[in-house]
Amino acid sequence: MTSLTLSAILPQLRPSPCKAEEVCQQATAGQLAILYGSLLLGALGSGGIRPCVVAFGADQFDETDPKQSTKTWKYFSWYYFVMGASILVAVTVLVYIQDNIGWGWGLGIPTIAMFLSIIAFVIGYPLYRHMDPVGSPFTRLLQVSVAAFKKRKLPMVSDPKLLYRNEELDASISVGGKLVHNKQITFLDKAAIVTEEDVVKTSEAPNLWRLNTVHQIEELKSVIRMGPIWAAGILLITAYAQQNTFSLQQAKTMDRHLTKSFEIPAGSMSVFTMVFMLSTIALYDRILVRIARRFTGLDRGITFLHRMGIGFVISVLATLVAGFIEVKRKQAALAHGLQNEARAIIPISVFWLVPQYGLHGIAEAFMSIGHLEFFCDQSPESMRSTATALFWTAISVGNYVSTLLVSLVHRFSAKPDGSNWLPDNNLNKGKLEYFYWLLTGLQVVNLLYYICCAKLYTYKPIQIHSKNSVYDEDGVELASKV
Repeated sequence: MTSLTLSAILPQLRPSPCKAEEVCQQATAGQLAILYGSLLLGALGSGGIRPCVVAFGADQFDETDPKQSTKTWKYFSWYYFVMGASILVAVTVLVYIQDNIGWGWGLGIPTIAMFLSIIAFVIGYPLYRHMDPVGSPFTRLLQVSVAAFKKRKLPMVSDPKLLYRNEELDASISVGGKLVHNKQITFLDKAAIVTEEDVVKTSEAPNLWRLNTVHQIEELKSVIRMGPIWAAGILLITAYAQQNTFSLQQAKTMDRHLTKSFEIPAGSMSVFTMVFMLSTIALYDRILVRIARRFTGLDRGITFLHRMGIGFVISVLATLVAGFIEVKRKQAALAHGLQNEARAIIPISVFWLVPQYGLHGIAEAFMSIGHLEFFCDQSPESMRSTATALFWTAISVGNYVSTLLVSLVHRFSAKPDGSNWLPDNNLNKGKLEYFYWLLTGLQVVNLLYYICCAKLYTYKPIQIHSKNSVYDEDGVELASKV
């Protein structure tokens, strides 16, 4: 952010401003290098902050205390609320400053805010609850896979209690509770079969490339079980991505005047998505959870799998409605003889697009928060930051799938005269509604896939050392959190 701000302030770090009819000066190689380097640093920083800040926040709740462990859902909701509010400020206040005051202040204000947040974090660092690093979780997952493959020809033990366990070895990666044996993916259990070649002494750790504990094996099983649910979230992001592409093009062709003198920028239509998302989060936390709690008995109202399912259904409605709104927009263009005018403003209010923007915001409030909560709750405790990175990876993949889908539609809807559903030069002559309904159909299939995955999903079984529970003879409480 500092280098971006400097490039906006210092004339030598950017091309000269364009004047009227003058041909704009191209940026030099050095100026482009500073720009791309700044964007790359920003991407790297976001990749480090976003997964870790969620996991770090979740670590502040003590899972051995029932009063704290059941309140994590509030944290995820309000984390997402604050993030959405910051985006809302960015697309309104900061955009206004950039357009009317200058890019120096527009980039400088968030830079100063980031600097102050770093100071606040450093000052508050001693107050936080810290989890000590215990090595790479990827190494443990690979060790389990290799050990299971090496012992693939061994017969399975008759009793799971005969599988290898080591309290001392698992202590550092099971502070909040230990994963217990699960009957799924039993092939991996062979990594915990003790053979004559495995020299296991009480005072020594075994060769983890040959022998692993049940807890380590269940870590890999947990990651594998999360895979199908992770994949289900990709298509929702694909649908959501259209707000920054085709919905934006629609808005540019419509009447965006609030008053005679004030016109809403097409790029600011995402404000409606943010407003609906933030309103839904607040309504969900303050009202819907209390109502649902009476029927389900769950502190969080509904499970995160149900919350995600509601988000999927609303996303289906969003693209379905978007198709009908596009039909109405094209009818208005045809009625006023503007079908062939690519840049003409059609006399139809841009507020016709609010329903699709709003539905996408509501869908995000349900699905994205549920998805994030799912990863944090169901991942092994030593892999929370990795699991939340999967959430952001799903967003990235969803945007790439959007690009791929548009390319496929261009290719397979092309006619001999060069036209297709999604023309680059005149949206009025295209079939954007067909594309929205194609997305609707794909999302319906994805919803059915998700329902099957959710029905078959097994919550991670974990033994929680509880502070306020009646212990059994082993001093543990068996729990399956939802």
